Amino acid sequence: VNPLGVQSDGVLVEGSSSGRGGGGGFFGGGGGGRFDDSPDFRFDSKGRVTSFGYEVEIRIPFKSLRYQPADRQNWGLHVVRRVQQTGHEESWVPARRSAQSFLGQAGSLQDLTDLHRGLVMDLNPSITGRANGEPIGEGWNYEEVMEVGANVRWGLTPNLTLNLTANPDFSQVEADASQVIEDPRRALFFEEKRPFFLDGIEAFNTPNSLIYTRRIAAPSVATKLTGKVGGTDLAGLFALDGKATSLTEDRHPVIGALRVQRDLGSQSKLGLVYTDRTDRDYFNRVGGIDTRVILGDWALTGQLAGSVTREDEVTTTAPLWQASVQRSGRHFGLNYSFSGISDEFEAATGFISRGGVVSTRLHHSLTFYGARDALVERTYLSAFASGTWVYDDFIHGRGIQDRSLWMSGSLTLRGGWRFQGNVSVESSGYDQGLYEDYAIERRVGATVDTIPFTGVPRINNARGRLEINSPRLGSVAFRTEVSYGSDVNFLEWSPGRIFNLTNSLQYFPTSKLRFDASYRMQSYRRKSDGTMASITHIPRLRVEYQISRAIFFRLVGEYRSVAKDSVRDDSRTNLPVLIRDGDDGIFKRGLALAQVDNDIRSEFLFSFQPTPGTVLFLGYTGSYTENERFSFNGLNRTVDGFFLKASYLFRM
Repeated sequence: VNPLGVQSDGVLVEGSSSGRGGGGGFFGGGGGGRFDDSPDFRFDSKGRVTSFGYEVEIRIPFKSLRYQPADRQNWGLHVVRRVQQTGHEESWVPARRSAQSFLGQAGSLQDLTDLHRGLVMDLNPSITGRANGEPIGEGWNYEEVMEVGANVRWGLTPNLTLNLTANPDFSQVEADASQVIEDPRRALFFEEKRPFFLDGIEAFNTPNSLIYTRRIAAPSVATKLTGKVGGTDLAGLFALDGKATSLTEDRHPVIGALRVQRDLGSQSKLGLVYTDRTDRDYFNRVGGIDTRVILGDWALTGQLAGSVTREDEVTTTAPLWQASVQRSGRHFGLNYSFSGISDEFEAATGFISRGGVVSTRLHHSLTFYGARDALVERTYLSAFASGTWVYDDFIHGRGIQDRSLWMSGSLTLRGGWRFQGNVSVESSGYDQGLYEDYAIERRVGATVDTIPFTGVPRINNARGRLEINSPRLGSVAFRTEVSYGSDVNFLEWSPGRIFNLTNSLQYFPTSKLRFDASYRMQSYRRKSDGTMASITHIPRLRVEYQISRAIFFRLVGEYRSVAKDSVRDDSRTNLPVLIRDGDDGIFKRGLALAQVDNDIRSEFLFSFQPTPGTVLFLGYTGSYTENERFSFNGLNRTVDGFFLKASYLFRM
């Protein structure tokens, strides 16, 4: 909260797979973790600016909290003050950034008694109207949909909650920001934003993200049970997804997920996970066990899982494993990990960034702190080495595919300035599976021949990156990042020169108006002749005007321009490349020709949200294309959409 009435809330999930060695901020701790600000809780806050600073008062209803049903209780409590101008964090209790757990260092509210929540029953009916249009011939065709749905939240016990939903409204109030694909072998991850899934989402957290709720695209009905019984965390989810998500589009896929975690002492845990997706004759089932053991400044984590998949009357089983040891210290940290994912392992209800590989990672870090009021407040140095094998090659003792070495460092200066950068050397091996739909067109006189595409066995790269983060400078804060060097041109599997630029700017002209602007550019030039293989531009502007705490307007504009040259065998023959058409299986030159896509998206939203759950949204989305980048002439409208959502939270 801040003294102007602005609120932010979420859940802190410690021990996530995103952890790294070395000290971190309070939110996340040195042992790794993430603060997920997607969940929305109901609480009240007020504040005022005074002659000596500010004062804030927070009132949190017991109905918004979960706790054990004991007659006498001790609760952990953290209070952290963030100083925007300097980037400093001040903790109410002595907390070490280097510790494996931030939550484990909490202060204590002792001997709480006579806690009564009463009946916890939230009924949240909603009505949603949409009109989505697309051009047909000379005119437009609009599909109008009006839907009624409802969510129910029932507190079975002070720490066990049942959620039910029927025909829920899952329209996203703001579309996902575009991302740039740097390695096509890795899938892009998008955060969950939908209200039903956000309540208690931290209980479904697993190593390797074996539960990823965005795999449930448009459920007709769903139910969820989350909470804690004794020292055991329980999370169960069941859903019937929409027919459009089915393989045959004629029945509802059945999806289930179960997550159980048992406390081992005050900070360690042992967990089980099970997921199931069944769609007619197809099914995918995943089961696994994982643990995180804290021993002082050391953390040991491990996971073992397996999948069983039946498709086209063929059943396959496959393993996944991961083990890591991590040390977080004030000055020295390390993180060693070893993981493997079979090429036949499938997680239809999870998120696997890259499957079919075995990876090992070694990370060491050193952190030094300056004296009070010194110019350099913190110096961070790290070395990171990794190796990746194709799963089948590792099992049969064949050579490594990718290896890399990164040297990085950062400086935090007095006043909140932060400079960080790295240099890296990498060696990438040819991935035959990525180019199985490629062929080379060779002409001998009047004869056209098709020969297999085989890239060079290995490409070596080196590049550097520099990032600058500013503190709040009056009404402005900015971040800029630039990287340059040699990298793989995955479009043609050839050496390339990469140039990445990312800029972001926050501007607060008044306490009610905010501008967030960003620009992302990525270009690949061929080393052979310096020609451009591909270039991407993504400028984005988001403007918010907060009339009051409950009412605001938002305008978002995003331009995504992607230009690709005709694909050729740049690393060997320089001949044209053909790409197989997935519909008829024929290699075609047209799919590999140069192409330009210039897409513009605009979004407008009026929001009235006096409390979480009680909302009125009025929005518009329009999408356009044009032939010439950034000309804004001859725009062709491709999508036209209006939506309205109204819901009211009845809290009993």
